[in-house]
Amino acid sequence: MAEQPRVLSSEDLSTSEAKWVSLKKINWQDHRGKKRVWEVAERRTRGSSGVDAVAILALIRSKTNAFPISTVIIEQYRPPIGKFIVELPAGLIDEGETPEQAAIRELREETGYQAQGVLDASALLATDPGMTTANMKLVILDVPLDGDMESPDQHLEDGEAIVRRAVEVKNLYRELKEYEKKHFVVDARLSHFAAGFDLAERLRAGDVAS
Repeated sequence: MAEQPRVLSSEDLSTSEAKWVSLKKINWQDHRGKKRVWEVAERRTRGSSGVDAVAILALIRSKTNAFPISTVIIEQYRPPIGKFIVELPAGLIDEGETPEQAAIRELREETGYQAQGVLDASALLATDPGMTTANMKLVILDVPLDGDMESPDQHLEDGEAIVRRAVEVKNLYRELKEYEKKHFVVDARLSHFAAGFDLAERLRAGDVAS
């Protein structure tokens, strides 16, 4: 029987024991010439591409217009925050992969959807520049379906427990508000996209009053 995931304990970890991240001290000089120290975490998995990870915005469309343009979001437990989070599909880039190749692979693994092509890829993005050197790219993928919405089989790795949901893009912002009511944490990148899309729709409709 599946159990509810939970954090059992937390303790300090030395850099020598860490597999995925390391902690560094940066000695730097500010705009007044004063010497300062900054603590920073960095990934140990960055490959020759210079990009750590990708987040994926999949635009799922019907060739017969059977449903509105949609995207896929995922739910999973994240031990660092000790809660379930709703986010975009995402993953680390393997050595020898381009960000676009990694995005197509990760989308298929986590959601089952097979992209036909890449619509756009962002510039290099900082994920949390006050705390980490980690970076990423946002890749927008085209996922055409022959007719109705489909739920293809996922191809999850051992230890992954991911629930995927297809959501109409126009309803995404409202859906995330419902997740907040269910005590999910919403990933910042997903929230920013949804809020930006919703605001753009309101501005186009002239509906910007509080």
